Amino acid sequence: MDAWVWWLIAAVGLGIPLVLTAMPEFGMLAVGGVAAAVTAGLGGGPVAQVAVFALVSTALILVVRPLARRSRLQHPGLRSGVDALQGRQALVLERVDGQGGRIKLAGEVWSARSLDPGESYEVGSQVDVAEIDGATAVVM
Repeated sequence: MDAWVWWLIAAVGLGIPLVLTAMPEFGMLAVGGVAAAVTAGLGGGPVAQVAVFALVSTALILVVRPLARRSRLQHPGLRSGVDALQGRQALVLERVDGQGGRIKLAGEVWSARSLDPGESYEVGSQVDVAEIDGATAVVM
C-alpha cells in the first residue's frame, strides 16, 4: 500500500476521537495527516511527510486554539429570554413585598416579590428587576 493511503488512514483515525470527544486538537492533527498524505502523493520522502505532518499540526494548534478559546470566553452581546429581563424596570400593579405581588414587566403581568423581605413597594411605583426566580420576578 502506498504511503499516502496510510496517512489518510491515520487522518481518519485521528478524526474519530474528534467526533467522539469534541476535542478540536484531534481535528488539527487529522488535517496534518491529510497534508502528509498530499506530500506522499506528490513524491515526498518519509522525512518530508513527517515534517509536513508535524509543521501543519503544530501551526494549526498554535493558531486555532487561542482563537477558539477567545471565542468561547466571549459572552453574547444580546441577551434573550428571562436573561433579558434582569435589570429592567417594572411598574407595580399590586403591592409587592416579601410574600408576593404583581408587576408589569415588558408589557406582561408578572408575579413578583421583593429582594429584601422587609421592603415593600406600593402600586404605581417603579422597581428594578434583580433576577427571575421561576415565574416570579425578584425586584428591588
